[in-house]
Amino acid sequence: MSAVIEIRDVKKIYRMGDVEVPALDGVSLDIHQGEMVSIIGPSGSGKSTLMNIIGCLDTPTSGSYTLDGVDVSKMSDDEQAMIRNKKIGFVFQQFNLLPRTPAVDQVELPMVYAGTPDRKKRATAALESVGLGERIHHRPTELSGGQQQRVAIARALVNEPSILLADEPTGNLDSKAGREVMAIFQRLNRERGITIILVTHEPAIAAHTDRIIHIRDGNIYADERVAKPKDAATELSVYDTNGKN
Repeated sequence: MSAVIEIRDVKKIYRMGDVEVPALDGVSLDIHQGEMVSIIGPSGSGKSTLMNIIGCLDTPTSGSYTLDGVDVSKMSDDEQAMIRNKKIGFVFQQFNLLPRTPAVDQVELPMVYAGTPDRKKRATAALESVGLGERIHHRPTELSGGQQQRVAIARALVNEPSILLADEPTGNLDSKAGREVMAIFQRLNRERGITIILVTHEPAIAAHTDRIIHIRDGNIYADERVAKPKDAATELSVYDTNGKN
């Protein structure tokens, strides 16, 4: 089976005046449709740079990136923007919600840019799918951190992407809210077959994925399959029963 994402010898160098700062140093990897993968490494390892290249938010200095058999580096800016809006959903650590906008309107935004019909209905359904059906008119200030992240996940899902990219999605959440987010990701992966790529620096979060890619100093130094990923829904049941982590 061919890979949906093929990265070959990708290098990324940032230039600050006369100084070159390497972020990625010849990274190669394949990711197949339906995989749930975590990219783990310390701050400054290059994991977010790799995520940005996969998400067509940045371009490599050299090397190639092929998405669904198409060389992304040969696409125009408009074509890359269309890929981002149609094929890829994004979830970030900071939620990136508009402070005075109700949840349902936040989730509608990607559909406004895409010219999608039935926006309110689809936005409501997306919020219901992440357990926020009763809070569609709440603003971010009326929601907990975990609920705000679920709004962000609903917004990422509303255009039905085949790939979901999550950059430190549990970084601003307590342990229970983090498990709730991971339970949603696992359900989306198992039930809908969405390819999920998760960037984290937490081994306990990476343990919920089927595959862990370790990156350090701009290089992949390990790529391992997880024999038995942790099940976040089961962890939540234990948490709710015992009232502790």
